[in-house]
Amino acid sequence: MTILFNRKIQILAGIVAFSLVILGHKNIYAQPEISQPNTQQEITQSQSKAKDKSVFYSVVDEWQKYKYSVNGKRVLQPVKLPTAKINFNQKDLLTVLNNTRQYFQKYQQKDPDISRNGLLLSQGVTVEEVIKTLDFMITVLEEDISNNRPTRLQNPDFINANFRVIKWSAYNPEKPQQKQLRITKYAVFSHTGSHTKTAKYNIPLYSLKDDLLQEDKFYTKYTKQDVLSGIYEPGGKEFGKVEPIAYLTRAGLESALMQGTILVNFTDGTKDFFNVDRNNGISYVKGLNPKSQKRYWYFRKVDGIKGYGHKIESKISIEPGVTFAGDVLNIGLGRVIVMEYNQGGKKQLRMGVIADTGGAFLPNLHQLDYLAGIFKDYKEFQQYIRQLPEYATPYILVKK
Repeated sequence: MTILFNRKIQILAGIVAFSLVILGHKNIYAQPEISQPNTQQEITQSQSKAKDKSVFYSVVDEWQKYKYSVNGKRVLQPVKLPTAKINFNQKDLLTVLNNTRQYFQKYQQKDPDISRNGLLLSQGVTVEEVIKTLDFMITVLEEDISNNRPTRLQNPDFINANFRVIKWSAYNPEKPQQKQLRITKYAVFSHTGSHTKTAKYNIPLYSLKDDLLQEDKFYTKYTKQDVLSGIYEPGGKEFGKVEPIAYLTRAGLESALMQGTILVNFTDGTKDFFNVDRNNGISYVKGLNPKSQKRYWYFRKVDGIKGYGHKIESKISIEPGVTFAGDVLNIGLGRVIVMEYNQGGKKQLRMGVIADTGGAFLPNLHQLDYLAGIFKDYKEFQQYIRQLPEYATPYILVKK
């Protein structure tokens, strides 16, 4: 019986040992299907555990909810910038760099979203280094402009010597084969409008009243279709809670909602910029016809083209040609981008700053939106953007 008992012990021990070997083998070779680090610290821990081969980052949507994980090392890779002159308007770039830097300085405590390191942490880049990059570029541009010389920032050799260059490869869960980023274009369109409602200009652009905002978020109860049905007009159930600040055609309204800013040329000869202020809390649905979108924006009068900002009064003033709208939660505000593309058989490089965002970019690791300019109509806009790429390879610059 003792011999039988000992044999049972031996057999059991053998089974346990074999199981441990199999389990250890699986742990060595198997990778988890999804890694969901919830903090920047966990991303760093993942980096050390993976021996710098993979850094899984949790991509979030505009409501800060987890969407999916991505290996940052496959999206971002250190490289050298290609050899070609970098195109941009020096004064316009300096303006956007300064305004973005000032936003960090004034609102970093009030707007925690801009303190997210995001996917760039997979390359060891923190928000502090992004701010140092902005500071350095501002100094270089100011020196070069004051000395009336072409800026050194247009020289790829200077960039490679003073900056880390990080290539951004597109990550599109719906199109895994996409490698380059899609470069869409947006603009400010000028539309004729009226200060009062007329037969032609009968669609109001609404602004929320400051004294009613603290009562309740009534404006989150209604879709765009509800608003257009007349709930804020005389006889409507919410009449008096908002203020009409301009009257447009339906095409003018849809343009304002899509682009975020509109220049209204009033019939009395005056003109004003209006920018999105707050929305009704309904997400933008990609691929849905604009007129069927339920998201609705309320506007405010502003003094120019505005980009990112947690409140209307704090929004960054931006300039065409040097501004990108992008994913500020996962890529980040103030990231300096150089996009590479071919035009007429020649390599082109163009520099700008992520200083704007939009519902279509949260989350979005495969697209940037380029601010093209102010246009009188869609035809003029289309003629201009024909010279711009549909897809490009972007590089993110970080001061060494």
